[in-house]
Amino acid sequence: MKAKQKERTMNRHIRKRKTVGAWTSDNTEKRRVRQAYRTGKAYRTDRGYPGAEAAQATAAVSRQQRSRSMRILLLTVLLLGLAVSLRAVSIEDGEDILRSIDKMSNFEQTNFSSLLTMISQDPEKGVERTTVQQFRKDDEEKFLLLIQEPAVKKGQGYLRIDDNLWFYDPESRKFSHTSMKDQFNDSDANNSDFNASSLEEDYKVTAIEEGTLGQFSVYIMDIEAVNDEVTYPTQKLWVTRENSLLLKSEDYSAGGRLLRTSYFPSYAKAGDNYTPTKMLFIDELVEGKKTQITISDISTKKLPESIFTKSYVERVNN
Repeated sequence: MKAKQKERTMNRHIRKRKTVGAWTSDNTEKRRVRQAYRTGKAYRTDRGYPGAEAAQATAAVSRQQRSRSMRILLLTVLLLGLAVSLRAVSIEDGEDILRSIDKMSNFEQTNFSSLLTMISQDPEKGVERTTVQQFRKDDEEKFLLLIQEPAVKKGQGYLRIDDNLWFYDPESRKFSHTSMKDQFNDSDANNSDFNASSLEEDYKVTAIEEGTLGQFSVYIMDIEAVNDEVTYPTQKLWVTRENSLLLKSEDYSAGGRLLRTSYFPSYAKAGDNYTPTKMLFIDELVEGKKTQITISDISTKKLPESIFTKSYVERVNN
């Protein structure tokens, strides 16, 4: 009974389509229609099928809606990206970055010690290798640098206590006052390079932009001294955007002349802080003159107070 009813429905459909001329009702067409009804599969010709017009219209509307939604989504993403890119980093951001540099590199909660291996190259004097034992107590603004090699300089030391920096000569057994701005051991490093960082206190940011240095995304900042105690009146810094590590600096005179370029290509984590493991200082006034420093035997263990005294410096040389 159901089969006969299905057959009658099919024949009515064929006659109706034949009447309106939507498709031909030849034997081939009839067989295809019958096959479609028997198998329950949709039958399509290049001219349509039952309900094709409505289905096509619905599909077209759906495609248009999806396309419109996708365009809106893409436009939203582009606008958000543009808004982020258009936000220029500000001078206030630069001040925060200076603060972060100090925080990441200073050992306020612990002490610090390491072994410095310095290779100094001078076109006139040749190459000199120096090893130095370094001790720092940043929370009290103290440090001690004791030269271990070469033998002719063994025992020479630089002791900083508060605002005073003393040089000790074991031959004369005397201390003499020196400056943080002076070169360390006739190298291209300055005494101030071994002190705790105080960029936030000593400098203000005059310009800042985003850029790259090799594979690193960095902030490039121009800073200007706010006191006359610093070694260089103006500097240009390249600082990592990820964790505020100083990668490069250009050091200028008050008149804007480039005096020295410094590189800090690698760091090691020491406690909650970071310290360079390599430093390169290039004299921009004397071609070929430079000093490379490798830092090893890094420790953040507590140091005896007696280390930061003149009597200790004298005693280790006896």
